[in-house]
Amino acid sequence: MFGTVNNYLSGVLRAAEDYDGDNLATFLSLRDVHVQNHNLYIAQPEKLVERMLKPPLDEVVGAHLKVLYYLAQEPPNYMDAYNQQAASCSAVVKLLQQLKDENWCLPLMYRVCLDLRYLAQACEKHCRGFTPGHILEKAADCMMACFRVCAADGRASEEETKRLGMMNLVNQLFKVYFRINKLHLCKPLIRAIDNCAFKESFPLPEQITYKYFVGRRAMFDSNYRMAVEDLSYAFTHCPDRFTSNKRLILIYLVPVKMLLGYLPRKSLLERYDLLLFHDLALALKAGNVNKFDEIVHEQELVLIRSGIYLLVEKLKFIVYRNLFKKVFAIRQTHQLDMSDFLSALQFVGVTDVSMDETHCIIANLIYDGKIKGYISHAHNKLVVSKQNPFPPLIST
Repeated sequence: MFGTVNNYLSGVLRAAEDYDGDNLATFLSLRDVHVQNHNLYIAQPEKLVERMLKPPLDEVVGAHLKVLYYLAQEPPNYMDAYNQQAASCSAVVKLLQQLKDENWCLPLMYRVCLDLRYLAQACEKHCRGFTPGHILEKAADCMMACFRVCAADGRASEEETKRLGMMNLVNQLFKVYFRINKLHLCKPLIRAIDNCAFKESFPLPEQITYKYFVGRRAMFDSNYRMAVEDLSYAFTHCPDRFTSNKRLILIYLVPVKMLLGYLPRKSLLERYDLLLFHDLALALKAGNVNKFDEIVHEQELVLIRSGIYLLVEKLKFIVYRNLFKKVFAIRQTHQLDMSDFLSALQFVGVTDVSMDETHCIIANLIYDGKIKGYISHAHNKLVVSKQNPFPPLIST
């Protein structure tokens, strides 16, 4: 056993002495082949590790070996494994602080933080007695300690600065905050990246992931133009071979663009198996409220799991707007009887709507800028503007 452990530790030492962060990260990865070596499952590896490695690297490696030990239990002891991974992450913070003007160890930081998130997710799934999201939030606190060290490194040159590790950590933190529904915690991270002098220098895959999450956050904040800009960047720059990733981006990009008046091409939706949006677009364009409701009801679970149910529901007001625009086109007058709108709703299959509800729908469309005009309650009419009564959606 000890020969195997010594070989493993020798490899770690060699990678550290060669300033080989990528190789060092492999030795600390829970996805590397060494995790299958039973000889590395040691409950108390401190003395073995201290003989070959200097602090704080010995703490990083010692905690990693304990993680392997706890994961090898039957059933796996996820909670103790997570605690040891958190200890490893804390030791990485010390290592980052020790290497003042060097950033070669950033791949190690990425790997340790990634595995910390995976273990936190495993704990959330398998361990009882914790408030949902509690362990993931604790993991985010550990990662934030790494982020602060990187963000504060203003002394080193642009090639050697640890600030190059900021975006990778921000993306990891985004994944946690979105999972536990604490999107407000994303704001200072976005500000830190926006203020970074060399934000264009981050690797393209990291920029794509970053834009994807920033776009989704803008979507939840109802900042649809920014959401389209960021999600479009992510989709355009994501290589075509990553079909599932491009499909994931489109799940958010398509409904946001529909809110701004852009209807998706059927060929694009066919390519990424998203014809659901084609059906919605046809109902939206036709102003067919009943058909739109049927599609949303049929696909309710899909929309909820994707996190876009409420966003798609907002499209319903555009369906109303398009239907009522047809009433205006038929009547060719700027004083429209409210009963005509009620009749139009009933014509497309909405049979359970009252005149009061029709008034409410139109009042909301006026408030939202989708109709320019006002309701004359005394005459039960909608009086629309003589100039552009139904403004283009892109301008509302």
